[in-house]
Amino acid sequence: MTARFIAVVGPSGAGKDSLIDAARRHFGEDGPIRFVQRAITRPADAGGEAHEALTAEEFAARAASGGFALHWEAHGLSYGIPADIRDSLAVGRSVLANLSRAAISQMRQEFPERRILVVTASPAVLAGRLAARGRESAAEIEARLSRAPTEFPEGPDVVTVRNEGPLAEAERAFIAALHG
Repeated sequence: MTARFIAVVGPSGAGKDSLIDAARRHFGEDGPIRFVQRAITRPADAGGEAHEALTAEEFAARAASGGFALHWEAHGLSYGIPADIRDSLAVGRSVLANLSRAAISQMRQEFPERRILVVTASPAVLAGRLAARGRESAAEIEARLSRAPTEFPEGPDVVTVRNEGPLAEAERAFIAALHG
């Protein structure tokens, strides 16, 4: 497996975290892929993915000092991928991170060896999963889905994984894309 930056993108509710967890189990924590924890200006106890919680001031200072390989703003928060991923790539280990579509252009400029895994599902499936989380009202879910972009990155570095049937099927497709 060639060492590369692997970006996982897709709408909320598509199952990105579930597929990343399946890949982590498949490859192991010390395997050929480093599963990157993002830094986010969100409290650690806010729910969702495990992340490094930073204040806006801490985030800005780290960004200014070159502490992020990539960073971006989305949904009123700041997100960053640690700069030390370059060390992992240099020794032949791929890195995998949940990325925003807003960071894809920067990632493509910075990392010539890359793969973008787009995880998606139908609007009905996304709505059901978001409702099951219990974090948003039906109106908030509808608003989220109506403003969600329907266009995803395209190109030879992109593989799309549809996650609308049994999770095991999407896990197999996701892991196959990582091996490919």
